[in-house]
Amino acid sequence: MQNNQTSTAPQPLAGLRVVEFTHMVMGPTCGMVLADMGAEVIKVEPIDGDRTRRLLGAGSGFFPMFNRNKKSIGIDLHDPTGAEVARRLCASADVVAENFKPGTMVKYGLDYAALSATNPRLIYASHKGFLPGPYDHRTALDEVVQMMGGLAYMTGRPGDPLRAGTSVNDIMGGLFGAIGVLGALIQRGITGKGMEVQSALFENNVFLVGQHMLQYAITGQPAAPMPDRISAWAVYDVFTVKDGEQIFLAAVSDAQWATFCDVLGFADLKAEPGYASNNERVTLRPVLLPILRERLATRSAAELAALFEKAGLPFAPIRKPEELYDDEHLLATGGLADITLPDGERAGQTAKTTLCPFTMDGQRLGVRLQPPTLGQHTRELLSGLGYATDDIERLHRQAAVT
Repeated sequence: MQNNQTSTAPQPLAGLRVVEFTHMVMGPTCGMVLADMGAEVIKVEPIDGDRTRRLLGAGSGFFPMFNRNKKSIGIDLHDPTGAEVARRLCASADVVAENFKPGTMVKYGLDYAALSATNPRLIYASHKGFLPGPYDHRTALDEVVQMMGGLAYMTGRPGDPLRAGTSVNDIMGGLFGAIGVLGALIQRGITGKGMEVQSALFENNVFLVGQHMLQYAITGQPAAPMPDRISAWAVYDVFTVKDGEQIFLAAVSDAQWATFCDVLGFADLKAEPGYASNNERVTLRPVLLPILRERLATRSAAELAALFEKAGLPFAPIRKPEELYDDEHLLATGGLADITLPDGERAGQTAKTTLCPFTMDGQRLGVRLQPPTLGQHTRELLSGLGYATDDIERLHRQAAVT
C-alpha cells in the first residue's frame, strides 16, 4: 500500500543504505527519521522478531509507529553463519544504527571498530542509556533517566515525581542520533571518512532540564516543580469552566492582558493600577487567579475558545490523544497517514499514524513502505548481497535467517 501524499515529496537521503540493529523506541526513531527522508533502512530483527511487535498496553503502538518505511530481515546473530550475514549486510551500508547494551555488538563483530576497519566510510550511530562514563554500565529506560535527571521532579507536584506523558527521552534521543548522522554525512562528503555518533537517554534528559539548571545558576533559587512553579506570567493556567470543562488560557504580555480584559468584559480589572504590568500581576497572582476562576466558571469552553481565537490570544482545549484523530488541522494538513498494521489481532488492517513534524519543499514526508512483517525482505536483501538461491534456502533451513 503506497501513500499518495508522498508521490512527489523530497527524498534527500535516497540512495543511502542504513542497517539498524534496534529495538523499543530510541534506535527505531533514528531509523524512522532517516527512512522518512528517503534512505533505504533495513531493520535487522532477531529470528523470532522484534519484541515490540508483541507488546501490550502502552507498548502496543511502538512497532507500527517507529518502523514505517523500513525493510525487515530476521537474523540469528548467535549463529556464526547469521552473524556473518549481518556483517556482510553492514559492509554494504552507509550507516549502521544500534541501541543495545555496551559490548553487545562487539561479540558479533558488529561494533564500529570492527566494521569501519573494512568500511572506513561507515557512519555508526550508537544509542545508549548513558554516554561513556561512570554510569555507562547501568541499564537505562526512559523512566529511569526521567527520575534521575530531574524531569520527573519538574513534572510532578512537590513530593510526587511523575514521568512525562510520552517517551520523550527515547524519541528525542533517536532524533539527536539522526541529527548526528546527518552532520556526519556532510563531514564524510568533505573528508571521505565516516565516524561514530553517540546519543544517550540520560544526556538527552539533562539537555531538556538545562533551562532549570541555568535558572538556578543565575538566580540562586532552585526551580520549583512545574505545577508549583512561580509562573513568569500571571494568566497562564488551566481553568475549569461551565459544565466542568477545562481550557488553558494565557495572556503573556501587557498588550495581551488589555485584550484579555476587553474581550471578556473585565474593564474593572483592566483599570486596576495593581494589575498594570505583567510583573505586578505575577506578584498578585494569588489574588487575581481566584477572581478569574470565579468569573470564567459560567462561560463555556467553546465560547471562550471562539473569543480567544478571534482576538489572537493563546488558548488550548484540553484533549486526549485519541481525540487528535478528529483534529481539523491535522486532517486538513495531512499530518496523519494510513499504515497497514503488521502484527497482532488487527494485522492487515489500517490505522492512522502521525508523520514527522516538518515539511520539505512544502510537503510532509509520508509512508512509502508499510511497517514490515518479520523477515518480509530477507530473500530480496540476501539476493542483493550476492547470495545464491541455494544459499538462501540453506540459511533458512539452518534458521540463521527468517
